[in-house]
Amino acid sequence: MSDRDADVEGFLALLAARRAPKTVEAYRRDLAALGTYLGKPLAQATLEELETYTAQLRADGLSGATIARRTAAARSFYRHQQLLVAREDNPAAGVHLPRRAKPLPKTLSPGEAERLIEAAGGTQPRSLRDQALVELLYGAGLRVSEAIGLEKAGLDLEGRLVRVIGKGGKERVVPIGRQAAESLRRYLARGRPFLDARHRPELFLNARGGPLTRAGAFLILRRLAEKAGLDPHRIHPHLLRHSFATHLLEGGADLRSVQEMLGHADLSTTELYTHVTDKRRRELYFRAHPHARRRKPEENLATRSTRRTPAGPRLGRGVADDEGGTGEERT
Repeated sequence: MSDRDADVEGFLALLAARRAPKTVEAYRRDLAALGTYLGKPLAQATLEELETYTAQLRADGLSGATIARRTAAARSFYRHQQLLVAREDNPAAGVHLPRRAKPLPKTLSPGEAERLIEAAGGTQPRSLRDQALVELLYGAGLRVSEAIGLEKAGLDLEGRLVRVIGKGGKERVVPIGRQAAESLRRYLARGRPFLDARHRPELFLNARGGPLTRAGAFLILRRLAEKAGLDPHRIHPHLLRHSFATHLLEGGADLRSVQEMLGHADLSTTELYTHVTDKRRRELYFRAHPHARRRKPEENLATRSTRRTPAGPRLGRGVADDEGGTGEERT
């Protein structure tokens, strides 16, 4: 891209009024790379040329994220051109990009989840609150916003059910385990009354009697992670939700039931957790089955070269078993 490309410079000047300098510089680099490839002003580019450009980027080995970022910069530029009525179309909007693979959800092992719950043990009001919170996040798979938004009236401890208001104000009823119900009973009887200085309806309260916040929930989990010997930067509320779903599926729960408990509108969102369980099954197989254990090349060579015969170990296939016992190599 030439410095004389007034269209691009005008776009960047407008961008600088509402974006950080580093962001503007990133746009400049991405548009400059496109201009260099085209060898002409960007305003004259066609959809076919942009498609060829992205194909070249893939051939050059650039990551999907980089290609998507460069395409986004071009789309913004051509959208600006449309607003100026400099051109009618946005050629970059028609560029086909491969779908980026969603990263697999990270999870705790069942043992790590138990350590986190045990770290919250205690009889002080805040300890009882923390244990009840962790039990709900892991034992019911609640989003942090759902957990801190729970009210006392939403609990049915006899039936071991929790009424949750999820995304979009949608209500669902989630079952909870015996341990979670017991933790909630202890918190309601011996913990929450000492925190409820303001007579709040929310279930989880902070030390000042106000509703527990998202930031407060994050801090609680980080503190418990340190106490449990886990990496505090790795532990967050959604990790417990991921673990809830993964451990249910590993235990044989059907996908549709897990979808309903998580409150996913689309089953494909829940299906992502099946890939985690598939990955774990593969790892378990390769770790546990004697014929599946992956060997290093030198181990395979050693196995082939020291096979045992009735007369003891012998060399591999390169030596013939001739009747004369000469051990001559076959050629």
